[in-house]
Amino acid sequence: MSVALFTHPVALTHDTGAHHPECADRLRYVLRALEAPEFAPLLREQAPEATRAQLTAVHDQAYVEAIFALPQDRMIAIDGDTIFSPGTLETVLRGAGGAAAAVDAVMEGWAKAAFVAMRPPGHHAESDRAMGFCFFNNAAVAARHARDKWGLKRVAVADFDVHHGNGTQEIFYRDPAVMYASSHQSPCFPGTGSKSETGVGNIFNVPLPPGTDGPAFRAAWREGILPDLRAFAPELLIISAGFDAHVADPLAQLRLREPDYTWLTQELLAVADECCPGRVVSLLEGGYNLDALAQSCAAHVRALLRL
Repeated sequence: MSVALFTHPVALTHDTGAHHPECADRLRYVLRALEAPEFAPLLREQAPEATRAQLTAVHDQAYVEAIFALPQDRMIAIDGDTIFSPGTLETVLRGAGGAAAAVDAVMEGWAKAAFVAMRPPGHHAESDRAMGFCFFNNAAVAARHARDKWGLKRVAVADFDVHHGNGTQEIFYRDPAVMYASSHQSPCFPGTGSKSETGVGNIFNVPLPPGTDGPAFRAAWREGILPDLRAFAPELLIISAGFDAHVADPLAQLRLREPDYTWLTQELLAVADECCPGRVVSLLEGGYNLDALAQSCAAHVRALLRL
């Protein structure tokens, strides 16, 4: 099973300051875990920078220009959570560009699946707003790139981060060609993602109460999301792969463990096998306990490799 890994060392230069949960060590721990011998088959690629056209396909042009115009000689707090530093612009450009390149890899067929290991996450970034650590919405960039370059008519985004991907939902809320499906803790940041938020029939939210464990999480996907994914029959499946629903994560209160991520990844691969010859692009989102993030991410990539 050929799986491409897109990353770039510049992502370590995005500086959020001392004691910020979205830190460079997140990526260091993930990449260290993926250096184990079992991951030798990964096709290791450098994430390229996104073009402005790729960004403005999902973000307002004025917003994109405002991000490019931010001073790159000091740290700036966009809000209490979201920090721009001298290394941020290239990092977020390569996060979005890596997502688009991952789509190309699976559509060209030299990789069956792809995993983009970059930071910061992207799924909270709305069309005109940075928030929740996020600047550009990598999943949205990937989905629109799949449609614009490859002419796909149906693209699905499956999001298992513990926080609702409000940005991805907002960008595609009235776009029937993109299905967005999310499980997430509620109540929790950012406060969106109720079952009543359905878009044009393309949005599927499954809020989970604090304390939800692995069996309940699996049941929620088995009964509440996977059948809808199959019914949508995507031509490409994009995964917003956040690992902050882990029991050890400090930012939320779900109780997942590594086998739960293995199970869901295998279930999503089964959907992709049925609907779109196994084409999967997975993007790293959250996960803030370093050891749990590394181990969960390794379980996810191991499943992508079908080991």
